[in-house]
Amino acid sequence: MARSNSHRTQSVRLSIPVLLLSTVSALAQDARLPTISVAGQQPNEDAGLQLAQPAATGSRLGLTPLETPASVEVITEETIRARGYATVTEAVSQAAGISSTADPGNGHSAISTRGFIGHNSLLRLYDGTQMYVGAGTVTFPFDTWTADRIEILRGPASVLYGAGGIGGVVNVVPKKPSATFQNEAMFEFGSNLERHVAAGSGGPINSKVSYRADVSGRKSDGWVDRDETESLVFGLGLRAQASDTLAISLSHDYGYQNPSRYFGTPLINGQLDESIRKKNYNAEDSLIQYRDNWTQLKFEWEASDSVTFNNTLYRLTTNRHWRNIESYSYNAGTGLIDRADALEIAHDQVQYGNRFDATIESSVLGLKNQSAVGLDVNQVDFKYAHNFDNGAALTSVDPFSPQVGLFQSDDPFRPRHQTQTKQYSLFAEDRLSVTDKWTLVGGLRFDHIVLNRDQFDNAANSFEKTFADLTWRAGTVYNLTPDLAVYGQYATATDPVGGILNLSATNRGFTLATGKQTEVGVKQSLMNGRAEWTLAGYHIVKTDITSRVPGNPTLTQQIGEQSTRGVEFATGFDLARDWRLEGNATWLDARFDEFTEAGGASRAGNTPPKVPELLGNLWLTWAFAPEWKARSGVRYVGERYSDNANLNKLPDYTVVDLGLEWTPHKDVSIGFRLYNLFDKVYAETAYNDQQWVLGLPRTAVVSTHVKF
Repeated sequence: MARSNSHRTQSVRLSIPVLLLSTVSALAQDARLPTISVAGQQPNEDAGLQLAQPAATGSRLGLTPLETPASVEVITEETIRARGYATVTEAVSQAAGISSTADPGNGHSAISTRGFIGHNSLLRLYDGTQMYVGAGTVTFPFDTWTADRIEILRGPASVLYGAGGIGGVVNVVPKKPSATFQNEAMFEFGSNLERHVAAGSGGPINSKVSYRADVSGRKSDGWVDRDETESLVFGLGLRAQASDTLAISLSHDYGYQNPSRYFGTPLINGQLDESIRKKNYNAEDSLIQYRDNWTQLKFEWEASDSVTFNNTLYRLTTNRHWRNIESYSYNAGTGLIDRADALEIAHDQVQYGNRFDATIESSVLGLKNQSAVGLDVNQVDFKYAHNFDNGAALTSVDPFSPQVGLFQSDDPFRPRHQTQTKQYSLFAEDRLSVTDKWTLVGGLRFDHIVLNRDQFDNAANSFEKTFADLTWRAGTVYNLTPDLAVYGQYATATDPVGGILNLSATNRGFTLATGKQTEVGVKQSLMNGRAEWTLAGYHIVKTDITSRVPGNPTLTQQIGEQSTRGVEFATGFDLARDWRLEGNATWLDARFDEFTEAGGASRAGNTPPKVPELLGNLWLTWAFAPEWKARSGVRYVGERYSDNANLNKLPDYTVVDLGLEWTPHKDVSIGFRLYNLFDKVYAETAYNDQQWVLGLPRTAVVSTHVKF
């Protein structure tokens, strides 16, 4: 994990026609993407865009995406299974406008959307609750097996979830106890010796109590040298219907990971040498380990036909440990790979809190009205240990036959500081039906945050900091027909500078960065949901980002600005009786409007790192015979830069996946998936300017899924 957990990126401007041509032509050339499912009668595993189904992430009022004046996307469990998404990051990086910037430093979970990257700007939620970000890293949830669906809200979300989320929100909604018995199991085996065994069960215990239990274990030898991985997740939930109007739910989720310790491949003389594609330059005894526990107690009370109260009490514990040699660069003089940043880092994080809200249906001047009011309270204790105050000795290895040795550091690993963050917020949301076709939606939130930092080795860097901010949004939806809506929205947001939990003494004088977005769009559902499409255009401006002062580059102030303009399109429809096509395409123009780096260099007009300005996905399913389906998926990611100066570029890439599924029985399916069909060598992201994190090579997976 790098000291700042920051990453550099790249992007390039192309055009939507070029994207569509390139993704189609990739089917005959080289590329990658996950798989999809569908057949003429809207196959069960293909859930479409879900425009008519309620999605809690975009509103607290139980609105559907069609009723919400914002970009909301739902990835269902059926879609996850059909396309073979193993991780949450893999699933969401196929959604419209999203690309992966995951690496070991950010918990393999960071993404980019609408011109912004990182967990502070793109919030991760579990069952509607924000996972507070410790030093740029979020590690839970990660496995898709326990997910009922993944909901994505694009654009500022501070008015719903507090500081952060200027680019969007990812909310993983877990499977819940059910009133009917549901049992399933999955077995998978892959060409990199991937092994996956999972099982789930749910149903009634008696007439009042139901349960849900899930477990998933994964192991792999990895596709680079010495990179064995393993993970385990477990979830258990109980729901008691205490009365006709009161339900009580208790759940606990556990996640353990020994993820990939591959920090990337160094460029040689500025070029990628494919012969070292699978070399791992990390230490022999390198270590990455995460443990997460999430406990939740929920009350749902229907006080009357028009008033509902919800209260959720929760506790999250997270322990993370890294011990790695992270940075690699080619030395032209010696012909060796110089290795630096021998870092050992640990996070000990505890978050507990309570969320209460009331939803009310009423009449205002004779007009139908829905409203929600509530209170969020959180406390997060965060302890940070590391070894990098004095740096570590530089070591060098042969690029082609590296003798990596053991981890060594010149500085002792020990606790350095701890923080305690206390937060409360008051929020309100309202939806007024002006007519049967026209609605107004607004929201308001006040956040108050107090951070206390204790610096163990330097008391002068201990401090207390208070943040208090008000965010709001106002939007409207007009239904041209019951299934065709146009919308517009204006929203404000706040974004922490460098993260709240790990706020440094250097940044303690800064306020939260602020943002605003204007968005307009169209959504339509046709043929009972078998054809859907959405189109959104937006403009986001983020101000108060830290920038060096022109004329005095040693001084940092909040005088910078970054903005993005973009268009997102998504669709899914039946081509013919046995064919279905789904896809999305995104174009954006992201830039620094005002930003100066150390040394006085202005980056105004440059594209922020790791932001592709063109993205696209296509999925095709063909039910070519009874009990048989063939699937293909194509993903295109445009060029990106890995530095603010836009001097180092990551090439664009296209990747193709294929799948075949046989269903000999309605409750049994046997599948074969081939990822990266043409074995494309591509950079998924960059760890630094001369170190690329390469994507998965060609990999085959066989799976069996059984319901009983």
